[in-house]
Amino acid sequence: MEKIDLKKELKAFYNPTAKEVTLIDVPKMNFIMIDGRGAPESPQFAQSIEALYPIAYGIKFDKKKTDGTDYGVMPLEGLFWADDMKVFMPETVDRNKWQWTLMIMQPDFIIRKDFENAVATAKKKKDNPSLIKSALKVSPKVNQHKLCTSGRIRQKGRIFKSCIIKLPESAVSYPANTMKSIYLTRAGPRRIK
Repeated sequence: MEKIDLKKELKAFYNPTAKEVTLIDVPKMNFIMIDGRGAPESPQFAQSIEALYPIAYGIKFDKKKTDGTDYGVMPLEGLFWADDMKVFMPETVDRNKWQWTLMIMQPDFIIRKDFENAVATAKKKKDNPSLIKSALKVSPKVNQHKLCTSGRIRQKGRIFKSCIIKLPESAVSYPANTMKSIYLTRAGPRRIK
């Protein structure tokens, strides 16, 4: 069976233009998710990343073993927001007040049982408190403004501010003041601070 290339199939969502902010319709998608609060250099943030990858790869390898279906594991993504978005701005940054959801998209044929089996296997291999916080959820269909940028999490305030300035007037009510990051290279806790 040929390997499924989800990044290629979902290119509009995982490879937006770097030239301008664009509006795209994002369909419902399955994600393994872990919610948290605090700075990206916090132990909880690192533990959450360290919990997501074993689950994602566990699902992938179980699927390949049971029915021959093969696909590439998708990149780590993060949603970042705060009660007061000033904590993202360079002048008033307070990373300890950031709220976030870390997640990895799953193909639509992955079911809850696949997820539960992978979590159980991961728990046997390593004691990580974030494993019990993980969930398989469906994200709602949304309109998102996307801009491809590069930079570390420390630069999110600058990036967020520049995106808000570039958004068209019709998009002033940015969805729930949430900023989404997709880490297109393998992300580890030390690499994305």
